[in-house]
Amino acid sequence: MASRHWIFLLKPVCALALLSLLQGCSLLRTEEPVYTESDPVIEPELDRRIITEADIDSENFEVGAFAGVMSVEDFGTNFVYGARAAYHVSEDLFTEATIGRTKTDKTSFEKLSGGAQLLSDNDRNLTYYNISIGWNLLPGEVFLGHGHAFNSELYLIGGVGNTDFADDNHFTINFGAGYRLLMTDWVAMHIDVRDHTYKSDLLGKDERKHNLEAHAGLTVFF
Repeated sequence: MASRHWIFLLKPVCALALLSLLQGCSLLRTEEPVYTESDPVIEPELDRRIITEADIDSENFEVGAFAGVMSVEDFGTNFVYGARAAYHVSEDLFTEATIGRTKTDKTSFEKLSGGAQLLSDNDRNLTYYNISIGWNLLPGEVFLGHGHAFNSELYLIGGVGNTDFADDNHFTINFGAGYRLLMTDWVAMHIDVRDHTYKSDLLGKDERKHNLEAHAGLTVFF
């Protein structure tokens, strides 16, 4: 009978001892740090470069001049110069008016004949006028030197106009491609390649002529 009383008294003592043991084990556990999404695990030290980027001006008008070479079919390749004016309708589209002039050489027939001349000196001047539509195909950036970035655009262009040559006017179609580099926010450099094509019977046969032109120039925005 006495043993039962001892067992009854020992049960709460054992329970208290077990509870104290479990609490002591929990205190020995190491608390894991809590990370949040805003706290970076690693904070690298980066030496960031300061880039100065030339943006296109907010103005839509662009004017400038150009110079290069033009190959007039049957009349040689010569120096060409001119002026251009453009209006940027949007970031992708622009319209352009161009005037250019060159002085052609003698044809191979004139050179071989010795004295025959098909054209007078004044008639050898060629002047063209074009109105075209351009499409900015590939805008991008060019990095020159350390810390300088320049906006650039590769564009396609085409339109219609007139070619005044050999005392005659010819309806002309022009098409080609160009590259524009924004040197500052208001000055741009252009490199263009174009074909001016029209029909002519100057040499006795009515056929389509192709006058290829390559030029470079500068324009300003205002």
